[in-house]
Amino acid sequence: MPIFEYKCGKCGRISEFLEPHDSKQPRVCPHCGSGKLDKQFSTFALRVKEGDSKRCKSCSDRSCPHSGF
Repeated sequence: MPIFEYKCGKCGRISEFLEPHDSKQPRVCPHCGSGKLDKQFSTFALRVKEGDSKRCKSCSDRSCPHSGF
């Protein structure tokens, strides 16, 4: 299930809810109790495994910050 962000129209705080994308369940702000929440457009982040992906393929100089030496 995706995580959706909502901004409260009363206190202005942003809250996250785990819900199906077609959920019609009314949400309540967990901070102030208001039912005036607006769904926000949010982005997602990909997590890349650290390791060789950070190294330049052409860097062989030990002074290069990407060389990993």
